[in-house]
Amino acid sequence: MKGSETQKALSPAQREDLLKTLKARFEKNGRRHKGLEWAKVEARLEANAEKLWSLHEMEETGGEPDVVGWDRKTGECVFFDCSAESPKGRTSVCYDRKALDSRKEHRPKTSAMDMAEAMGIELLTEEQYHELQKLGEFDMKSSSWIKAPAEFRQLGGALFGDRRFGRVFIYHNGAQSYYSGRAFRGSLRV
Repeated sequence: MKGSETQKALSPAQREDLLKTLKARFEKNGRRHKGLEWAKVEARLEANAEKLWSLHEMEETGGEPDVVGWDRKTGECVFFDCSAESPKGRTSVCYDRKALDSRKEHRPKTSAMDMAEAMGIELLTEEQYHELQKLGEFDMKSSSWIKAPAEFRQLGGALFGDRRFGRVFIYHNGAQSYYSGRAFRGSLRV
């Protein structure tokens, strides 16, 4: 990550570049957000500078964020990481701080939950991961941590998903594990 906890603002050039990238991705992938207009999305982004910073962090770590929905009750647009594979700038992380602290040796630098929090995003839930997979084929070679239910996490486990053999699989793993082919996918409401 290139941002810091105290500086969560983009320069005018970064902001302009990010908006161009997001607009181009939005226009290229219309099947992800049928019926939505870029002008409405852009208006939400313009009104929420701190969310632009989070989207920038998603982009910088390889997530390729894109709009996947619109909450009619709140007026928020929903972004997911839509990179073909789990974001490269977020690999080799265990699940959460508790898992990281439990490792005595060969500790990763951080955890998925800590990194997501620092970026201002949430890990996809199992339901959201399935929604994403309906929009395309993701994680064909990699896997992504997803948010584990509290009762599952209390038992030491964590969840991840991928797509193999034309199907989406949700698996379990020890939360302290980490792999170069596993990162996490995030969501952001703007």
